[in-house]
Amino acid sequence: MKLKDAAEAERKEKEEWKNKAYMAYADTANLRKSLEADHREALRYRAEGFVENLLPALDSFYMALSAEPNSQEAKNYQQGFSFIYNQLQNALSSEGVTEILPKVGDDFDPAFMHAMEVEESEDEGNKVLQVYSKGYRLHEKLIKPVMVKVSKQKQDKPAEEAKEAASAEDTKEANKA
Repeated sequence: MKLKDAAEAERKEKEEWKNKAYMAYADTANLRKSLEADHREALRYRAEGFVENLLPALDSFYMALSAEPNSQEAKNYQQGFSFIYNQLQNALSSEGVTEILPKVGDDFDPAFMHAMEVEESEDEGNKVLQVYSKGYRLHEKLIKPVMVKVSKQKQDKPAEEAKEAASAEDTKEANKA
């Protein structure tokens, strides 16, 4: 009986060590996969800090190039700056940077737009009225949102006053109770 019990204990210990070895192997494999994914992510977004520092210069180029030159000499300078701007854009594009430039009249999307100003409008609200500066994305990550002016649908005064009156009446009822 003792021999049988000892053999059973040895078999259980062997299984226990075998399971521990498999768990250690699985943990190591999972850690390796996680580190590889982190490394790929770090390589993919390695230029993020550099791109963020470069964006104000790109915005300045864009504003300068959108101005109408007032002389032939200024037009020649603008053409040269345009060439440099395009080279910078191509270099950034090769690193995965894309620009976001909505058109006036597009729907406002808070996922990649920042409303700098809101203006009441008779038309449908939540539309882009003016674009102040471009936005940029590095692969799927937003680096700089588009700065825009957004429309807000004009509300009728009587409807607004009715809401305020109803709200005041609800407050009075709540205070009485």
